[in-house]
Amino acid sequence: MGKSSLLNRLVGEGKLAFTSSRPGRTQAINFYHVDGGYRFVDLPGYGYAEVPLEEKRKWRELIEQYLGARSELKLCLLLLDARRGWMDMDLELKDWLEAQGRPYRVVATKFDKLKSQKERHHGLAAIRAHYPDAEPLLFSAVTGRGAREIWQAISKTKDH
Repeated sequence: MGKSSLLNRLVGEGKLAFTSSRPGRTQAINFYHVDGGYRFVDLPGYGYAEVPLEEKRKWRELIEQYLGARSELKLCLLLLDARRGWMDMDLELKDWLEAQGRPYRVVATKFDKLKSQKERHHGLAAIRAHYPDAEPLLFSAVTGRGAREIWQAISKTKDH
């Protein structure tokens, strides 16, 4: 459960975005208008998607073109699987967002899948190592944990 699952939990409308148990199902830019004047954009994933490298490269170009051209963009949510932490492509996107001056928050998804206190501690420490200026937002699509905190982060940026 990744980006589309998070979107569905945030909006609370069940199946607004298509979800799949297989990574990489979102292969285009999907736009959602949400009550309160929010617009969410679900971009293709690039991490564990089982697609050819050429397709991942095209997605990366699409993502960079979209993010680079949107002056009205208020906040990016960079989703990391809490069990895996930062992958090279995540760090590249983080660096790109910072170089472009794009505001972002890191969301550690699947945090509920880290069962022991030791796993949770190590998982968060690994994420914090590359994200020292803010606390990652912890999220579980299964329980909804963290949805309120993500909404708070979004709300703080709406009027800026």
